[in-house]
Amino acid sequence: MMKVFKNFTKKKFAGLLLILVIIVAFGLGGFGGGFNIGNQNNIAKINNVNITTQDFINYLNQSGLSQEVLKENIDKNVLEELLTTLVSTKLLGLEIEDLNLKISENILIDKIKKNKNFQDENGKFQRTIYEKFLLTNNLLASTYELKLKNNILQKQLFDYISGGSQSSNFLINKFYKENNKKLTIDYIKLEKFYKNENEFTTQELENYIKENYEKLKQDYIDFSYAIITPKNLTGLNEYDETFFEKIDEIENKISKNIDFNTIVAELNIKPTVIKNYINLDNKDTIKNKIYNTRKNEIEIFDDKENFIFYQIDKTTAKVSDLDNNNFQKKIRKLLYQENKFNFNKKILNQINKKEFNQASFDKLGTNNNSKKILLNSINDDTKFEINSIEFLYALPINSFTLISDNDGNIYIAKIVDFEEKNISTDSDEFIKISNESSAQTKNSILKSYDLLLNTKYEVVINEKTLDRVKNYFK
Repeated sequence: MMKVFKNFTKKKFAGLLLILVIIVAFGLGGFGGGFNIGNQNNIAKINNVNITTQDFINYLNQSGLSQEVLKENIDKNVLEELLTTLVSTKLLGLEIEDLNLKISENILIDKIKKNKNFQDENGKFQRTIYEKFLLTNNLLASTYELKLKNNILQKQLFDYISGGSQSSNFLINKFYKENNKKLTIDYIKLEKFYKNENEFTTQELENYIKENYEKLKQDYIDFSYAIITPKNLTGLNEYDETFFEKIDEIENKISKNIDFNTIVAELNIKPTVIKNYINLDNKDTIKNKIYNTRKNEIEIFDDKENFIFYQIDKTTAKVSDLDNNNFQKKIRKLLYQENKFNFNKKILNQINKKEFNQASFDKLGTNNNSKKILLNSINDDTKFEINSIEFLYALPINSFTLISDNDGNIYIAKIVDFEEKNISTDSDEFIKISNESSAQTKNSILKSYDLLLNTKYEVVINEKTLDRVKNYFK
């Protein structure tokens, strides 16, 4: 059953402009070890063009990503993203065919010869260097040259789409003024208005625990452990072959499901028994290491010069008591964050509803809380983080908003005034700004083209087949 890939545009790594980068990264990289699930079902379809499962597997083989990496990221939509990239590449190929774009054999050869990776110290093309590259990357010359040809054609496609996108002097000047105007803002740090962590009452702490009881549950464990040393294992103080052979024997017994008490009894080692334990201080202790590595009920791991052998006897999920200082600190911190969030949210809602005005700002700014700063450009992040700066530059005069600095502190800011200046066409900066402006214009064109492709071509994904491939890696 074929199903339309929803929001396909959004899944194309923010537009076709990036496809060239993706193609270079994946398409011309070294080939990983091949694998094959032997399934020829279609995994995707673009109009009447099928993408078979084998096409996708071949693409994965060529991605440079190992099976281990794919397995580790299988739940992070890595296969979906790679399939999206393959589909995007196929879309470009269809567009190239539709526009009848071609390159000659001579252009392809010239491109290879001008690649500095295939030249000697004198800048001359060397066939032996080229063949060594192919051999090292397990590539056939025909395969590499086909990929290079496709890359050149794709670049031609983008040049064709965005040709003539050079910005006029008017637009260059507009771009310069928008990004280089001096912005004056008033701001107030909101930290002073948040309730201090130590100001929350016991009742407030208890109420928070009651409201978030299930979320606050943590594992408490009963466990037994033994410290394995050369002395108590072999009778010697040496880390010799005999010691490590006995460690291997312990690991073999664990794999055979022999219980902890039986093993330590055979070793004549008295274990330490711990009840109702939780790691709340994150100190470098054996107990905390066991708690943090408790994936298996029974395990042995090396700890500096010794080995730690443990067994989890019981795991209980429950909420700690407020008498525990570490737990109380945690609750106070969570309450502080919640109070901070709610305070900021209240102000933001007032701003969005146009209920926050100069009087509201002045009220917060009493006791010399309000300060003024001059921002010299959209890149002036000496005080506030860059995303906040960019947002400020998009707002009109007398606007209020919340911004942050690089340390995570939150401020309320007001746009007081701005000063614009024109750029001289005779200045050294003009060419730089011209290139930046043209790039921005080209990007807008490509985004429009991205939308066009998604209306021109119907893309469907066979999700059942995709799930089969995913299960292979699991």
